[in-house]
Amino acid sequence: MTRPLLAVVVIGRNEGPGLERCLQSILDMDKVMGEVELIYVDSGSTDGSALLASQMGARVVGLASNRPTAALGRNAGWRLSSAEYILFLDGDTILDPGFVAVALGDFQENTATVWGNRREIHPEASVYNRVLDLDWISPAGIVDYCGGDALTRREALDAVGGYDENLIAGEEPEMCRRMRVLGWEIRHVDRPMTGHDLAMTKLSQYWRRAVRTGYAYAEVSQRFRGSGLPFWEDEARRNRNRALALCAFAAITVLLSLGLQKLWPVLLLLLLLGALAVRSARKSAWKSRDVITQLLYGIHSHFQQIPIYIGQCEYWLDRKRGRTRGLIEYKEVTS
Repeated sequence: MTRPLLAVVVIGRNEGPGLERCLQSILDMDKVMGEVELIYVDSGSTDGSALLASQMGARVVGLASNRPTAALGRNAGWRLSSAEYILFLDGDTILDPGFVAVALGDFQENTATVWGNRREIHPEASVYNRVLDLDWISPAGIVDYCGGDALTRREALDAVGGYDENLIAGEEPEMCRRMRVLGWEIRHVDRPMTGHDLAMTKLSQYWRRAVRTGYAYAEVSQRFRGSGLPFWEDEARRNRNRALALCAFAAITVLLSLGLQKLWPVLLLLLLLGALAVRSARKSAWKSRDVITQLLYGIHSHFQQIPIYIGQCEYWLDRKRGRTRGLIEYKEVTS
């Protein structure tokens, strides 16, 4: 039996119409040499996603787990196939038709993963989509890790045993770190790869997503602390310091304002925060030409520090209590 060149593994949970859009984009991609397998791994959807995927020709795998992490889903998918290359996609994405055909040529002898640009499909839908769209933008070249959408060599996956299924977030960076220890490289290319739909319209969704990021920072950085190749320790430390500083400034401002019965401490704090936001906006100006978007991104870069640090604190609290955390979901079920 001929070994397939490519398997496309899509993971999803209650993606609604977005899943049909994702699967159709895979079926419409530019042809590559050899057989292409389509595998959909469903994490307990209640919206008919599994049936839809089967009807569209995907091989469907249902996760029988009370803690269905993204890592668990991706592992179940790639291990089901014998393909030489595995394209991992989330069910809320749309694949660029030409990405895979070109990206296969980007692999060198020690390349584990090639990944391209992910951008929001509807940045105009909400201020959250608009701002977080810039989070996907990163420089091209050899990088430390990839995102959830990635084209990966099976040999590299076999070498590290795939994703860590115990992680509820941060599974891609953690796996890439283990790959790099073995001499593999992660390559980011400046070409469209996927469109993504955050579908984020509420502050509560934004908050939960940031908390999940903080949880991943703490858990992954703790895992490699003291090793020859520490990971995310600096990010976790900077987040802690920035979050505590913001909270301290806010508390001092409130106390001063109440004690003096004056508003000038509040105004001074707002000016300071505004200056910090402008400074961050200027640093990220290369990501967008729109000045308003730059400013909103600058505000986001500081405001998010608080929920991210709360996520770190939740990890340490869970660790102290011996508790295993379930998924931290920010998306809402679509009908």
